[in-house]
Amino acid sequence: MTIEAPETKIVETSRVACDGGEGALGHPRVWLQIPEDQGWVECPYCDCKYVLKGHEAAA
Repeated sequence: MTIEAPETKIVETSRVACDGGEGALGHPRVWLQIPEDQGWVECPYCDCKYVLKGHEAAA
């Protein structure tokens, strides 16, 4: 059995909201802050990775 890789989204702001994106099948909305030195953050619910534009190589 293979596991799908989590989704990666390139964003332009360091503060993002994630709700799983599947309506009622998603998860509670959480606000995530991307650390400037790291350039990315992962959602603790769905493991979606948010990468700050310009930091794609770091992720």
